[in-house]
Amino acid sequence: MKASQFFRSAPALLLAVTLSAQPSFEGPAPVVTSVPAEDQRLAAYHARVDEVLQWRAGRVDLNDIPGTMDMASISILLTLGRDIEACNERVLQMMAEPGTGPFWMFPAVCVAFTGRELLSPEARASIREAWRTTRQLRGDTENHWVMYYASLYLMSELYPNEPAETWYTGRSSEENLAEAREWLIHWMDTTTTVGQGEFNTTHYIGEYAIPMLFMATWAKDPAMKLRGRMMLDWMFAELATVSLNGVLRGPNARSDEGSVIERWNALASYFSWLLFGNTPPPSGYGGWGLYFAPVAKNYVLPEVIHRIAVERDGDYVQRDRARTRRFWRYSDVLSPPVYKTNYLRHDYAVGSTQGIVNDVIQAHVWDVTWREEDPRGKHPTMFSLHPHSSGRMMQAQFATYPEPMPVGVTFEGKPSYDSPDKVLGGSPYEKVFQDLDTVIALYDIAPGERFEHINGFFSKDLRDVTEDASGWIFARGGNAFLAYRPLAPYHWIPYLHYNGGWATVRDDLGGRVLTSPHLKNGTIVQAAGADEFESFEAFKAAMRALPLEFTLEPVPSVRFTTLRGKNVAFTYGEAPVVDGVPVDYSKWKLFEGPYLNAEVGGRKLTVTHGRLQRVLDFNTLTVKDSVRE
Repeated sequence: MKASQFFRSAPALLLAVTLSAQPSFEGPAPVVTSVPAEDQRLAAYHARVDEVLQWRAGRVDLNDIPGTMDMASISILLTLGRDIEACNERVLQMMAEPGTGPFWMFPAVCVAFTGRELLSPEARASIREAWRTTRQLRGDTENHWVMYYASLYLMSELYPNEPAETWYTGRSSEENLAEAREWLIHWMDTTTTVGQGEFNTTHYIGEYAIPMLFMATWAKDPAMKLRGRMMLDWMFAELATVSLNGVLRGPNARSDEGSVIERWNALASYFSWLLFGNTPPPSGYGGWGLYFAPVAKNYVLPEVIHRIAVERDGDYVQRDRARTRRFWRYSDVLSPPVYKTNYLRHDYAVGSTQGIVNDVIQAHVWDVTWREEDPRGKHPTMFSLHPHSSGRMMQAQFATYPEPMPVGVTFEGKPSYDSPDKVLGGSPYEKVFQDLDTVIALYDIAPGERFEHINGFFSKDLRDVTEDASGWIFARGGNAFLAYRPLAPYHWIPYLHYNGGWATVRDDLGGRVLTSPHLKNGTIVQAAGADEFESFEAFKAAMRALPLEFTLEPVPSVRFTTLRGKNVAFTYGEAPVVDGVPVDYSKWKLFEGPYLNAEVGGRKLTVTHGRLQRVLDFNTLTVKDSVRE
């Protein structure tokens, strides 16, 4: 279902925020100072929340209520106690033709709860009637189900002890509540034992954070209220560890054409701005972010998470485990494990998964990204992929009729899926290994596949791009030096961009795509800090001197001594070997790094920064803060 149908139906950092007529997404680049005292941090957070509320309220035109008042603006006006009669009028209009599905449900919940004591009896009754008459579609992805069940849970608590005939489900309030509670706890147990299927999402983070904030704010059951707050801590702690200067880095279980190249331009940046204060928010505060704002002051980010986001003590590696999107066909495992590696330094970050198909349409498997002090309009990333397009893989992950796939999905918000030059999506023919700031991606594409080549993205913002006689392609990105080694011959094509999910025309935003039309293929990328070398030429010389052997037959295989002195051997379909020791993914924890640690199956996350520690324990439903000696 289309979203439109759903809708109808280093030193530490602090962004200095001031309320003004100019929203932060149009203002100057962030001004940073030292970490403030706790009361100052809270005041700055509240100022950012107020900025969002005032901006959206200011865009309402009472002479054009239908055109300027959506459910976000109604919720915000109710939060501010303004224009209540206009809100009543608009609610009655909207509930006369209610939408269906989770993207209608959670905005309706926001209106229902912010208007409990302010909306007229008629307006409140119209909301209740919509939940009786209109069947709500549950959707088919993890974020859909979280929004659906959190909404059903809260509305069932809001209207307790009501019979089955008063609900679209045909079940009583208590039956709805029991079903929703059971599924939400199941999802939390799954996430805290084997990880999320939609992890590190550039946009979908809002579809989890908003329902959990609603639960933390409005749930009557103290246990469910606490669960909502703990899940917010869990998600934002992960965001803190995999963002650099507030910008979420790869890999991403689900992304989109825009934010996979302009890494900042995603809803995740709204949450970084709001909670961490270290990057500008996206235009319009990310859209969905407007639903977080009305009750944002009911959540206070723990100091330990804030410090992880803005106060780093040198380079670090975070190794985590997640799971794929559910496989309905062609797999003996329901949700195979995903192994994530993120290496973050001051000037750049490198991240990857092992190359499994997490999401066939929107996965972003690996990248090298660099820091931009003002990331707006910048494309600070380098990566490669196989532009896979396959009805079989879509059938594996979608429980729907096969005939419209894959062409049909290009008309439902994913326009690039069936494009040979796309830069987004997962492939069963890609295997990836990362060691610190070295990535090796190998491809063994089956003959007859729709697209028999690989694409490498080269940003418009790269400088000094040099195709060296050694076979390496050298470039500078920000304060990072980059070396890209294609393993098969290639040519260049321009990068053409779909600007939005329903775009039909492609824009030339600059940048190029390295296209290599060979079934057996590979990419090696090595990053380094510019401050590690006397010059760019010295970096090139160091790279040329590194031992490298590779073959493409019978399958791609690489032996490479990295810039960090690691001897890496990686063959397609086999376990990678580092300094003679095979990598054993089965021993990976759910989270393992200097800041986040959790055991697979443990339901417990330890968040650490310096002497500060916070333990989220879903076994006992407790949160424990401590200051270590």
